[in-house]
Amino acid sequence: METRNKNLSLQEQSIISISALTAKGNLDKLKTALNIGLEAGLTVNEIKEILVHLYAYCGFPRSIRGLQTFMEVMEERKRKGLKDKVGKEASKIDETDSKYERGKNILVKLNQMPQSDILTGYSAFAPIIDIYLKEHLFADIFERDVLNYIQRELATISVITSIGKSEPMLKSHLTICMNLGLSPEQLYEFINVIKTTLGKKEAKSAKRVLNGIRILKINQSK
Repeated sequence: METRNKNLSLQEQSIISISALTAKGNLDKLKTALNIGLEAGLTVNEIKEILVHLYAYCGFPRSIRGLQTFMEVMEERKRKGLKDKVGKEASKIDETDSKYERGKNILVKLNQMPQSDILTGYSAFAPIIDIYLKEHLFADIFERDVLNYIQRELATISVITSIGKSEPMLKSHLTICMNLGLSPEQLYEFINVIKTTLGKKEAKSAKRVLNGIRILKINQSK
């Protein structure tokens, strides 16, 4: 996919802030970010979907606290007479293929390379996690079209950056972002949003990983 020649949209920037603050558990700042997200044009259902998506990366407790905080924000906005766009529901899923195969096919799209039938690494060590990843994360969750793949990956890299000490996973998902069409400049913009939202420490770590990816790609192109 070709890279998009533009900055991250206000909605995309809000996805980053909402995801990072939810993962950190900073609910006071999250309230502000949720309001900004709604004003930027995110629908109620899109924000719900973001908060649900996050549980796969930072756990149910953080995800549920995020949803509870969003409920408070919606009540406050309702009392003020503010009306927000609800947005679309998830479309019906084509279940012709098994969930495992559907998840595997989505991974092919995200990684832009075939998925081996031979398990290696942690998947070979604990094969059940391969099933959970393909059937649940990449089928049950990623198939829901309330959010597109770029929106889901922006949420994902925000959470991984927020929780820290997961550089191999961050490298993988930053690479997926590029596969989906986000430019290096847009990913540096992501890092700037992280810096504003969380601080220099998290931004510096993410920048180090992104710089490594860029150097690798430059060397591969020679």
